[in-house]
Amino acid sequence: MSMLAGIQKGVIHKPPRMVIYGPHGVGKTSLSAGAPAPIIVQAEDGADEIGVDRFPLSTTYEHMMDCLETLVNEDHSYQTCILDSADWAERLVTDYVCRREGWRTIAQPDFGKGFAALSEEWMQFMAMLKSVHERGMALIITAHAEVTHFDDPTTEGYDRYQIALNKRTAPELQEGVDAVLFMNWRIVTAEAKEGMGRKITKGKGNGARVLYTEERPAALAKNRYRMPYRIDLPNEPEGMFGAVSQHIPFFSAQ
Repeated sequence: MSMLAGIQKGVIHKPPRMVIYGPHGVGKTSLSAGAPAPIIVQAEDGADEIGVDRFPLSTTYEHMMDCLETLVNEDHSYQTCILDSADWAERLVTDYVCRREGWRTIAQPDFGKGFAALSEEWMQFMAMLKSVHERGMALIITAHAEVTHFDDPTTEGYDRYQIALNKRTAPELQEGVDAVLFMNWRIVTAEAKEGMGRKITKGKGNGARVLYTEERPAALAKNRYRMPYRIDLPNEPEGMFGAVSQHIPFFSAQ
């Protein structure tokens, strides 16, 4: 049969795969919990106060993978899998690799062999997340942010927000999703006069949050949905996901 017979035409809106990252306590899990029929795979503690259906806290990599495998193989009505969070999941993967190999730390082996083993096992973890998505579930992965120095080859280096993951695992996560969204507090800066004619810049906020969807020098981000660069989020947790989902065709078409 000719390959021409298998050509796909038209737009297909599949369930999204998203990373939502930001500083501690900004509301990443609360935003994610507004997705349709969610269930949380807990790699870190903290979802109990939200009240969304969730697996027991995973304290081992094996348990976390069992939770994901359950969503792949068993009958259920959940539509969204929330992994909370990627950096704590990485800790579980790291611990597993060290236990399996008998290492005290992932840095113990020479020549970067520990981190190579971590990357290899992380790929198995990513393959399981892919299987969850192929089951027809939307996938939302939360993560914490860290400020790191970025050596831009086109200009002088600068600091920016990035996902708090190892430099080997972060690219694999970023490449495997449709959107990387940076969530932060909305901050306004103003100059204040001090004594002796000095001026200092102070940051102020009122608890409002904002989501950035495209990469800028300040933060890593991307999306495949033509989302606006910045989405101002409502203060009420119940309305945050709707402010995002209206820009994602799979959700807005439902």
